Amino acid sequence: MAKQWLWRLVQTAAGIWLLASLVFVLSHLGPVQGADVLLPTAGDLNTAATPGSFAQREATRRAVQRRLGLDQPVFYVSWQSATDTAGGYWRWHGLPNQYHSWLLRTVHGDWGTSLSSREPVTTQLWQAVVYTFPLVVITLLFTLLLAWQLAEQLAARPWWQPLMQTALTGLQALPLFAIALALLLLLANPEVVAWFPPYGLGQTTPTDVGWGPWLSSYAYHAILPAVSLMLSVLPAVTLQLAGALRNELAQPYTATAYAKGLSQPQVIRRHALRNALLPSLTQLTDLLPTLVAGTLVVEVVFALPGMGRLLVQAATTRDYPLLVGGVLLIGTARLLALLLADALYKWADPRIR
Repeated sequence: MAKQWLWRLVQTAAGIWLLASLVFVLSHLGPVQGADVLLPTAGDLNTAATPGSFAQREATRRAVQRRLGLDQPVFYVSWQSATDTAGGYWRWHGLPNQYHSWLLRTVHGDWGTSLSSREPVTTQLWQAVVYTFPLVVITLLFTLLLAWQLAEQLAARPWWQPLMQTALTGLQALPLFAIALALLLLLANPEVVAWFPPYGLGQTTPTDVGWGPWLSSYAYHAILPAVSLMLSVLPAVTLQLAGALRNELAQPYTATAYAKGLSQPQVIRRHALRNALLPSLTQLTDLLPTLVAGTLVVEVVFALPGMGRLLVQAATTRDYPLLVGGVLLIGTARLLALLLADALYKWADPRIR
């Protein structure tokens, strides 16, 4: 068993490394490089439309490339087009390349420096994760608890199924941004009901006001984003679990449980629920990456300084080190969720062990 888990960890680490490597290489092969982002404009150079402006810009570009290490090849090998023929050849560059330098720094905990803010990438990611991680965890817990209760009610009360299934199906058809905007306009609008703040989180830090006031402010500002995320993923989880429960309640072993004198809630919780979880475990592990992706929408709508908003800004400004670091962090969460799925399967079904 220990060897099996060790092998799974090795596979997960290899997947994370391949994902980060692919994002790094693709970002550095794009038409706009990191040096282009840092180049001053013609107005900054005060050389607009002058003969020496192009030469000065190219000199600045080469200086920025040397400072960032972008004058080296991107990878160990590259495809070189032949000048005199229509073909080409692969050229080996060796260890002095951008990917090798980035990999060594990443292994040692240095994820690079943001091109736009000139702050360490790890510092910016940590500042964003402080806002995103509690939001995702709280939404995940409340979604699972509410989906469990609704699925039990749908499986135990057939007369309630048509109305509830119609409501959940209609809610599932709504995009996340529509749900978030509706909650924002209805519950954070002074012209309707201003029960919750529409923005303002991130203006203070725990060092400014203390952890107690900061946590209360965070909880107050995170209610609408958390409800938006929960409403967007709740229908799929509930309908899947309710269908699995109905299928299990039709099996012969539940008739035996009823014959022993167990009530319907006892049959569901002691017998049917554990078997119904098996087809739903994969969906539950997909729930974590879905919520992480959904934070991109709610953090933009509610102006939260989290991971989603940070990655949007990084993509807009072509801040490749920050973008690669964010993708590496989210990819790690995704692959760890798949590893969690294996553990949950073995816990729920002893036959897999």
